[in-house]
Amino acid sequence: MLSSINISAKDILQQVKLSCQIPTIVEQVLTRKVIISAATEAGIEVDPKELQQAADNIRLLRNLRSADETLSWLQNNSLSVDDFEEMVYTNVISGKLAQYLFGDKVEPWFFEHQLDYAGAVIYEVVLDDLDLALELFYELQQGEISFADVAQKYIQDRELRRTGGYRGILKSKEMKPEISAAVFAAKPPQLLKPIVTAQGIHLILVDELIQPKLDDKLRYQINSDLFNSWIKQQLQEVVILKAVDINT
Repeated sequence: MLSSINISAKDILQQVKLSCQIPTIVEQVLTRKVIISAATEAGIEVDPKELQQAADNIRLLRNLRSADETLSWLQNNSLSVDDFEEMVYTNVISGKLAQYLFGDKVEPWFFEHQLDYAGAVIYEVVLDDLDLALELFYELQQGEISFADVAQKYIQDRELRRTGGYRGILKSKEMKPEISAAVFAAKPPQLLKPIVTAQGIHLILVDELIQPKLDDKLRYQINSDLFNSWIKQQLQEVVILKAVDINT
């Protein structure tokens, strides 16, 4: 057995290649360059206090409570202090660019796409027999059985069966279109007629519809979504003027 092993930068690059991570890393490099270029063109600057706060947030997130712990973390990740400062700067400038580009577009987007952010509390049982689904639907409507009874008898997944088919709070995009349309048109609590999809026949009890509120968390999410979509568009349009031959 080897007593010591030397690992070179070439070894690391080779492992990255063998792990098929080159495309991901190239995309990350391009993303950073696009962001820096766009921020520079927009005249966006970063205040030293903003950098300090961002650096403190990173240390807090990684539970780095002292300078020694921070230096140890940097060494473990083969990062210099300059690398860390560049990481912090990139994070800050990304956030400021996102706000610059889309800060005033969040509210219009939200009001135009409210349904995308609404939530529905549902219980669901998926069957493979339409006749059975219809029979159970009418029995549920007439109060002959409860939804929990149906879940207990027809759900195979143990955890889902224990919760009576409770699926939690789902957003529209987390459901199949035909299910989403029916769920968000319901007047809770309401049992929906069986819905047929490629997955099976769905018996769904809509317990509650949750209307979205444009709070700070949702503002951040929408802003991030718009910014990420913008970045993807920029990457599709960018021209790589010079490709580095990683085999040399």
